[in-house]
Amino acid sequence: MFEIKMRFPEGRRKALTLSYDDGVEQDIRLIDIMKNNGLKGTFNLNSGQYRDADTVYKPGTIHRRMSMEEATKLYADSGMEVALHGLTHPFLERIPRSLCLEEIVRDRDNLEKQFGTLVRGAAYPYGTYNEHVIEVLRMVGIVYARTTVSTENFDIPQDWLRLPATCHHNNPRLRELAEDFVEDRRDRHGSPQLFYVWGHSYEFEQNDNWEVIERFASYIGGRREIWYATNIEVCDYVENYRRLIFSMDGTRVFNPTCQDIYIEAGGTPHCILAGATVEL
Repeated sequence: MFEIKMRFPEGRRKALTLSYDDGVEQDIRLIDIMKNNGLKGTFNLNSGQYRDADTVYKPGTIHRRMSMEEATKLYADSGMEVALHGLTHPFLERIPRSLCLEEIVRDRDNLEKQFGTLVRGAAYPYGTYNEHVIEVLRMVGIVYARTTVSTENFDIPQDWLRLPATCHHNNPRLRELAEDFVEDRRDRHGSPQLFYVWGHSYEFEQNDNWEVIERFASYIGGRREIWYATNIEVCDYVENYRRLIFSMDGTRVFNPTCQDIYIEAGGTPHCILAGATVEL
């Protein structure tokens, strides 16, 4: 039996995704940087925390939320994913269970109506949760939820509702990690790799370090060997790969999903078309 490995779309071995929280004005500049370098990601919004259209922030205010109209204009046609972050950004595990359910359900419902889409992802407010919060997310159709845990590795996630990241953008090893990822310093066996960066865009203004994300995006963007995707695109693809059905000897595979899936079997690349059975 030969070794079988997942590959991302077009046979790529690597994927990159970003995740940013709170729906703040600085997302405008961040999305512009991402688009200019071909990056994609997910923006986690609190639909109950939009500012009023006539709000004027005091000079020096860093955490400046957008109005609903501004958010709709920015994210709707950006190519980025919108995910929930709690209606009012509470510690979900600290509030009564009924209110936890309301925070999640109302945020999802509001965002779906606002953007005309399905919202299936989340980021935990403050990065905190418990088993009940996970149970609620699963019950209402959320398939992944990002924590604030940083692994500093590129492993494919195993538990999507306790989803860690590779690192925060302020990690002092960000450039080193990017070089490890691009230059294959971590893996010599051809395993698939995911680089996952998270943060808040207002932190770039707060720390006066926009050059961190600009240099990162310039270095890691525009590479043919990397698949640039939103969080939900990565989640769906990996789970669809895991739904492939192999024969006992691994020489035949059926793809029961609606997505073409790429694999490498015994060093040979294959595209398993949706609904197809392939001899390897």
